[in-house]
Amino acid sequence: MSGRTHLPSGLVTFLFTDIEGSTRLAQMLGAGYRAVLHEHRQVIRRALSRADGAELFTEGDSLFVAFEDAAAALTACIEAQRALAAHDWPSPEARPKVRMGLHTGFAEPYGGEYTSPEVHRAARVAAAAHGGQVLCSAATAALVGPLPDDAFLLDLGLHRLRGFDGCERIFQLAAPGLDRQFPRPRTIDAPAHNLPTQTTRFIGRAAERAAVRDLINQHRLVTVVGAGGAGKTRLAVEAAGELVEQFRDGVWFVDLSMVPTGDLVDVNVAAALGLRPEPGRPVIQTIVDHARGRRFLIFLDTSDAQLPAARRLVARLLAAGPEVTVLATSREPLGLAGEVVWRIPPLSVEANSGGGFSDAVALLVDRAAAARGGRAAEPGDIAQLTRVAEALEGLPLALELAAARLRLLSAAQLAERIDDVLGTLDAGLSPADSDASDRHRTMQAAVSWSYRTLDARAAQLLRWLSVFASPVDLPAIEWLHDGDPLDPLATLVDKSLLQAEAGAAGATYRMLDPIRAYAARMLLESGEEESARERHVAWCLQAAHDAYLDDDGRPVTLSLYTLDPLADELRAALHWTATRGSARQGLTLAGALDQWWRERGLVREGRMWLFRLYERISATGEPVPDAELAAAYHMHSLHAGADGETVEELRFSQRAEAAAKRAGDPGLIARVLAGRGAPLLEMGRIDEAERTCREVIAWAEEQGVEGEALFAVYALAQLLWRRGDLDAAATLLAGARPLENGRPLERGRRAVDMMLGMVALSRGDLVAAHDHLIVALRSRMTFGFHRRVCETLNAIAVRCALGADLETAARLFGAAQAARVRLRCSSGGFGAYWTEQQASLRATMGDADFDAAYAAGGALSLEEAVAAALTIEHPDLVAGSIRFSAVE
Repeated sequence: MSGRTHLPSGLVTFLFTDIEGSTRLAQMLGAGYRAVLHEHRQVIRRALSRADGAELFTEGDSLFVAFEDAAAALTACIEAQRALAAHDWPSPEARPKVRMGLHTGFAEPYGGEYTSPEVHRAARVAAAAHGGQVLCSAATAALVGPLPDDAFLLDLGLHRLRGFDGCERIFQLAAPGLDRQFPRPRTIDAPAHNLPTQTTRFIGRAAERAAVRDLINQHRLVTVVGAGGAGKTRLAVEAAGELVEQFRDGVWFVDLSMVPTGDLVDVNVAAALGLRPEPGRPVIQTIVDHARGRRFLIFLDTSDAQLPAARRLVARLLAAGPEVTVLATSREPLGLAGEVVWRIPPLSVEANSGGGFSDAVALLVDRAAAARGGRAAEPGDIAQLTRVAEALEGLPLALELAAARLRLLSAAQLAERIDDVLGTLDAGLSPADSDASDRHRTMQAAVSWSYRTLDARAAQLLRWLSVFASPVDLPAIEWLHDGDPLDPLATLVDKSLLQAEAGAAGATYRMLDPIRAYAARMLLESGEEESARERHVAWCLQAAHDAYLDDDGRPVTLSLYTLDPLADELRAALHWTATRGSARQGLTLAGALDQWWRERGLVREGRMWLFRLYERISATGEPVPDAELAAAYHMHSLHAGADGETVEELRFSQRAEAAAKRAGDPGLIARVLAGRGAPLLEMGRIDEAERTCREVIAWAEEQGVEGEALFAVYALAQLLWRRGDLDAAATLLAGARPLENGRPLERGRRAVDMMLGMVALSRGDLVAAHDHLIVALRSRMTFGFHRRVCETLNAIAVRCALGADLETAARLFGAAQAARVRLRCSSGGFGAYWTEQQASLRATMGDADFDAAYAAGGALSLEEAVAAALTIEHPDLVAGSIRFSAVE
């Protein structure tokens, strides 16, 4: 380089260089550092001399050089950095990492040196650089023309330099052979955070965001855990963004999904903190030293991608810096002492209390508008979008993908296809399983990301659990799984592939539908589907059998509430038996839901399953005993009757009779024939109905199976009531009470009390009517016979009308009608009577008053209507009451 007597003047480009981490390098090399320092100077000087750089002084590991030509100075820096990288150092760790900074300004030398402030500006630019990096000011960049060898200047934005007002635009020199990736420049206006900027609106989750924020304020290690696509990162970013002001040394985000190996976790965290690896020193030690005395938040996103390395780093950080806080997102906990694990729930699918959309629907509506070019969802689409949100169980990724499908599907079309979760949401997209950056591109890729980390036992348990349609308890999992399932079950819960939910009776385990769809696909591909499905069918058969027994195995009064949580499982098992399994087992499963289908207004579904099972039997030729066929046909007949299909009811009753007679079972024959009276009565074939009922009652008594003829007793009592032969009806029903009480399947319905209440109404005996009907209502609601509850509410409405409580009567009529519509059931054998009584009540009250009370009743839920009916004052307690009312 030129001597001090030839210093440039005018526009001068100043260059400062020094070795990053020189103190650490000297400590590592000891006496060998002097040789490395000397060689480093010689390498740099050779490169700079070719650009006519004038060296002003050398101090320690620093060089200060002036150039007349800015482009030549930058070219010299390229050559110097390449030469340093190519030089044969004693060891790779001994290679000095040299940082360089340039600035150009007006200066005149005086006495062999410069006194211009531009020198200090150049020194500050150099101080902002990292080892191996070349930075320059905007003034230098403005004087540089085309650079050689595809080199260029990368704009790093505006920065404040220590000691200078205003901001300086800083550029990084980029060229082949030079490192490109560096932390942010070391300037005094370093950003307070590097949280990713979001491109879409954050929807809902106000309570969850506040919960995470509060946990970060109270604890030093918080891990947000959830399934892939549950929205962990987005929620955590929002919560962390609200806390930036509380961490004086910043909030630093590191995405570990993009780190290819565990060895690079420390390097990426250091880069986020603005640190560079130091020669001969573990990067984690550099991070730990930096943490001491500082208050910052480290946000490790997708920690499960490099869990062991993340766990090791976090433990060291928390031990080193008492004011360091760590926020992690992961599909499983880090497993460190003091860790607070917060499991993110799905977006709520329940409508907001203020009447607005649920969070899940709000997200879907917002993203749907974006997918449709800003066009808001039509009011008619909301119901379909709500159905989609509920089917996807509020999983944010699934909702985002569903919204994208609205570019080519209508809301109704999307709702129709949503049962095929993976096929609908991932249509036209490649799973890209091997690419971490695309793990949220499809639902399959999101779940596969976790599935690949499972051991063989956990993976098999996940596949087999996909056969369950609803949350299951530990005994159910033990039934399904060979051996103790606790270890693989714990793995699935930890990795958020199952959600554990505590309950009074013990924990249950739930799999989100998108995860279940993926696991079911894996089950099919593994060749294990038949074994898993057959075991699930066996579990369903046992569970359905146990629903009719008490803890000691004795028959118990049937409560349909015990079947409510089993219904989806039985449906899943029915689907298997109707398509690939045993149709005979399917008929048994259908029989377990016999009364449940009718009382829940789902008789059409029950009939559909029975038709599918008949077709399966016909296609496979599977033998089914006549007794089982008779029971199925009889059940079908009752379903058809409840659905108002009287012709179909009689047809299947006749088939049931033929099969029962072939089986030779007197009780079965009596039960089938006893069901014949109701449809005959509905069809107006009164004489035939009466003859049939009396014959089957008498025959059942002869055979000693009189309890099986109860339905004939009920039908005959209704016939006598219609005819006005009230004493005969009451006598018949009184004799039937012990039979009903002795039959666990029937006694919860209290049909005898219901009919005695109707007899008492016809007599005008309000006290007896009230007593019988309240007993019937309370029992029917207690045991879940909702269709029968509607019938009883109508009867109590009549009792109120006869007792002059007209408004209550109209309200109960409205409530019963609304519930009956919701249950999609016919008005039954008393339909004409209810219509007649309502007409009479309307005439008494007037249209306006009747309609207002009727509408108020229609707004009540079934539970609310029953509660209201049970509070009606007993007739004997009403002032001035009389036992009997006038009955026309």
